[in-house]
Amino acid sequence: MEINSTMTSSKKSTLAQIIPVMLCFFAMGFVDLVGTASNYVQKDMGLTDAQANLFPSLVFFWFLIFSVPTGLLMNRIGRKRTVLLSLAITLVSLIIPIWGDSFGTMLIAFSLLGIGNALMQTSLNPLVSNLIAPSRLASTLTFGQFVKAIASFLAPILAAWGATTIGMSLGLGWRVLFPIYAAVCVLSIAMLGATPIEEARPDKASGFLACLKLLGRPFILLCFLGIMCHVGIDVGTNTTAPKLLMERQALTLEEAGFATSLYFIFRTAGCFTGAFILRAISARLFFAISVIMMLVAMCSLFVCDSLIALYTCIALIGYGNSNIFSIIFAQALNHTPEAQNEVSGLMIMGLFGGTIFPLAMGLASDGFGGQHGAIAVMTVGVLYLAFYTLKIKKSN
Repeated sequence: MEINSTMTSSKKSTLAQIIPVMLCFFAMGFVDLVGTASNYVQKDMGLTDAQANLFPSLVFFWFLIFSVPTGLLMNRIGRKRTVLLSLAITLVSLIIPIWGDSFGTMLIAFSLLGIGNALMQTSLNPLVSNLIAPSRLASTLTFGQFVKAIASFLAPILAAWGATTIGMSLGLGWRVLFPIYAAVCVLSIAMLGATPIEEARPDKASGFLACLKLLGRPFILLCFLGIMCHVGIDVGTNTTAPKLLMERQALTLEEAGFATSLYFIFRTAGCFTGAFILRAISARLFFAISVIMMLVAMCSLFVCDSLIALYTCIALIGYGNSNIFSIIFAQALNHTPEAQNEVSGLMIMGLFGGTIFPLAMGLASDGFGGQHGAIAVMTVGVLYLAFYTLKIKKSN
């Protein structure tokens, strides 16, 4: 009886810790609003594809600068405090656009959003490892990505709602999504701050250069490049999907914005189902199935023009890309358990792919005179993930 009571108390304690952490995953999804926002800013200011893609590129540029230092910061102040710091920076980034929408204002806001998200993604994922057994880490991170994706697919819906209804009366238009997400960010700070979490002892390492030397390990380098391709496809689809519909179906931006929501709906569904599928089949097999779905979709986008076919391809990419990050991240952490903070920093630095891919896609689209150029760039990323599938550790 006493043993059962202790077990029940332990489960309640774990659930009380998991809920605030999952709310932080929701806040992590705020970074994906940049795809929707860049399309609205492009429309408002008459920017080219290359100019508009500067916004998502700028957001993910900061992952290159701050990810590894954040891994070192966690060794000093702990993972939970680092997450709280990231939430505070994210909150500031969400407040700034409420007061204006000039080009400079949006650049500052998206820069802070990128910095805050770099800190959050570096620290939140290893914080989960303090609560979950290694064997369940991939499925738990996948569930966290499911929660994150909810915030992602809500962004274009809230923006379109704001652009046509209450946002206009408030003088905010599509920017109404910023105060809504800011309120959630405040709640996340309050809940996580009040939640006690016993953390693992800080890693013994290291300096900045010592962290970068971990890329000298072949498997860690492969994981790093895999993360780059994953986020490149993610941000690329987020940004390009509405443009495809406007280009091939002559839809308005508000109408075409559903393509972004569709992508994140299927990515959300993929994360939710993936959390269970990964407990039943190997990560390697599920990864391979996911990559095949994306490859079929990318090839089809070169030739498809009908609305149903375009929606189907976008949905396939959303579902296929939903579990890529979690599997790669878990593979990297479990491969180097003695330096998880540093490896986490390196993996999140790989989100710099969100800078490289949109820039390359924007230039390719302008060069080809259409979105075929952007699709070609994303296809390269999918082909690399197909290669990475062969390197996944069978034991994980």
